[in-house]
Amino acid sequence: MSEQTVTAGGDPPEQETAAGKIARSAMRGAIGAMAMTGARTFTQSLGLLEEAPPRSIIRQKSRGLFRLVPSGKQRAATELMHWTYGSVGGAVFGMLPEQVRTRRWSGPLYGLGAWLAFELGLAPVLGLSQSKRMRPVDRLALAADHLLYGLVLSEARRRPRE
Repeated sequence: MSEQTVTAGGDPPEQETAAGKIARSAMRGAIGAMAMTGARTFTQSLGLLEEAPPRSIIRQKSRGLFRLVPSGKQRAATELMHWTYGSVGGAVFGMLPEQVRTRRWSGPLYGLGAWLAFELGLAPVLGLSQSKRMRPVDRLALAADHLLYGLVLSEARRRPRE
């Protein structure tokens, strides 16, 4: 008797709707962003990362918005913003063709692509200080946590045998 992989909704993956795939990928994206938070806490405590991008964006560009958030809750609001961003990134990943999403390399490559989009696009456009002076070790730490994000997001898994 063969064993089938079942999704959270109870359907075998081949019967999962497009919306279900996107929702599952969005959930993986949020979890991936949470894993990144743990990785960044670790790399910051080792002195390998000065400041995580979500915090620097808020510190440099969104102070007015964060005046609405009680001072003791700003860190939580920053994390919620990052997890939401990770969830949106996951949903976009879920819209990729299945032939791409299920490749072993697709998640990690997608995570690195998200990091490069930040490094080469968003940070310079926003005029963030790290786009001008970030240390190589910071970039390496951020590349590593985006690889982690991609691994969590990845749909490469062992297929059931029939």
